[in-house]
Amino acid sequence: MSGSGKSSVVATLSALGHKAVDTDDGWCEPTADGRRQWREEAVAQLLATEDAEVLFVAGCEENQGRFRASFDHVVLLTAPLDVLADRVRNRTGNAYGKDPAEFARFLADVRDVEPRLRAASDREIDTRMPLPDVVGALLAAVDTVDAVDGPPGTVLRPLPRTF
Repeated sequence: MSGSGKSSVVATLSALGHKAVDTDDGWCEPTADGRRQWREEAVAQLLATEDAEVLFVAGCEENQGRFRASFDHVVLLTAPLDVLADRVRNRTGNAYGKDPAEFARFLADVRDVEPRLRAASDREIDTRMPLPDVVGALLAAVDTVDAVDGPPGTVLRPLPRTF
């Protein structure tokens, strides 16, 4: 979802030496209705390239479900609507949502799309935590899933990590 912190998480993962891709950065193409979708051939090639122990892919596009089987873990980064909306209104690195029509679409996506994303996710991380804690929770989700208490969909609490 817009404003969930995907780009910040990807930047932090990359800075820590992980292979992390934000699909907002060149991996999407426009659709006829003004939305975007993943460039399927490019994403398929990315997922087929085994040059890292773990690949983190961040994005939220309508055709991402076609790739679900290619992922070992699907983690939903989320926050309450008021937090997401505040982030979208005030962010400086991404213009999406500044236009009133885009902001209305963002609100509709949170209402209509986020529940479907939640249902398709293995885990959920509340991104109101400080960024290092969000990244720590994500790393825990993919590195030690069996050690994390709770069923799929549980909001993970960060494990102690050194950054």
